[in-house]
Amino acid sequence: MKKEKLINKIINLELEMFQKVRTSQPSLCQEHPHAFKLMREMGFSVLSEETLCSYLDDLITAKRKKKNLLTEKYARMNNIIPPLKNNSIIGDIVHIEKEWMKRLNQRYPNTIKGKITYFENYLSCELETYSDKTLNLYFRDIKKAVESDLNIIEMRYEYLFRKLGYESIQEKENSLKP
Repeated sequence: MKKEKLINKIINLELEMFQKVRTSQPSLCQEHPHAFKLMREMGFSVLSEETLCSYLDDLITAKRKKKNLLTEKYARMNNIIPPLKNNSIIGDIVHIEKEWMKRLNQRYPNTIKGKITYFENYLSCELETYSDKTLNLYFRDIKKAVESDLNIIEMRYEYLFRKLGYESIQEKENSLKP
């Protein structure tokens, strides 16, 4: 299956689950599914097809078992439920991606204004919903990026801003400078 088609299948299953998440305040992404799709596409764009196939299997299995992985993720983010998984790989992935995010915040302070603590919590809680197989494959993707001196967070944002009509993150950053 082509990577783009694989990503679309994942996003459609996630969106179906996401629309059923009940929160105390409506989510902007729930009200604007296009924004949800774009942000998820951005995240998946840098992962290997093998990782994406495994995650698609996770979603299909969850749906068959009538589990909503996105409800679980947001319940974890708000500390409504206990941790779903205690796998040390999660901490390793979060540490690496947090460092990448910090570097991006420093390089593009007007564009990348994410709160590191929120980012850590979001990523950690999402990773808890992944199967061990998907986690191992995701970690393999991260390690390959580290070995190649690539910043996957930067690659994701480059992808996003190209989709939004910019040449690069730098072009977006320059457009925000006084």
